[in-house]
Amino acid sequence: MRSASPSQASPQSPPSPTQASAQPDPAAGKLIFEGHCALCHGIDGGGGRGPSLRQPKLVQAANDEALKSVIENGIPPDMPEAWYLSQEEIASVAAYVRRLGNVVPEVLPGDPARGKAIYARNGCSACHILDGEGSGYGPELTDAGARRGSARLRETLQNPTKTIPEKFLFVEAATPSGQTIRGIRLNEDSFTIQLKDQQGRFYSFRKSELRDLKKLRGETPMPPYGSVLSPADLDDLIHFLASQRGKP
Repeated sequence: MRSASPSQASPQSPPSPTQASAQPDPAAGKLIFEGHCALCHGIDGGGGRGPSLRQPKLVQAANDEALKSVIENGIPPDMPEAWYLSQEEIASVAAYVRRLGNVVPEVLPGDPARGKAIYARNGCSACHILDGEGSGYGPELTDAGARRGSARLRETLQNPTKTIPEKFLFVEAATPSGQTIRGIRLNEDSFTIQLKDQQGRFYSFRKSELRDLKKLRGETPMPPYGSVLSPADLDDLIHFLASQRGKP
C-alpha cells in the first residue's frame, strides 16, 4: 500500500474553541482566592480557621486534579463547595494555590528544642495531643506547623480567645441536681447536647432537663502565653510548634 503524499494527506483542522482550553491564570486565581477563600485560609494562605496552604504538599490534594476537585466540591463539614465558579476559575485558583506552596522555608527565631521543653513544662499535653501523647480536650498539634503559619500560631498563643475553633466551643450546663458541668461541646442537635470535660469525662444531656445551658463564646481554658512566657520563650515554643508537620 502506498502512503499518501503530502499533497494527498488530509489537512489538520485547527482546534475548536471547545478543544482549546485557556491556560490557568494565577493572577486571576489570586483575586478569587482573596474574595472567597482568604476568610478561612488567611489573606496570604498562611492559615486561619482553615489550614495553611503555604506548603509544597497538601494533605487533601496530592495533585492538581485533586486540588481542583477540593476547590469545586469542598470538604464537608467545614469547607463549602464552590458551585459559583467556572472550571476555568477553579483551575486559576488551583494554579494560585500551587504557587503559594513555592515558598522559601521561613527562618524562625528561637530554638525548637527549648520550645519542646517549654511545651512540657507548661503542661500543654493536658489539653493537646502531640504525636499520640496528651489529651484531646483542645486541638491536636501533631501537624500544627502544616495547618498554621507561624504568624497564626503566635496570634493563637498570645490571644487564644481570638482564634477559638468553632468545634471547640466551651459550654456550661447546669443539671437538675444543681451540678455545673463545664466542657467542650462535642455534638448538639435541637434536643440534646454532648460534652467532654477537661478530665476526659463524657456527658450527654437532654436540653429540656437542664436548668441552664450557656455557650461561652470567647472563653477558653488556655492562658494568653504572651503574658505568661518571656519573648524568647514564646519564640522557642512557636518554633517548636511550627516544626510539627505530621507524618509524611
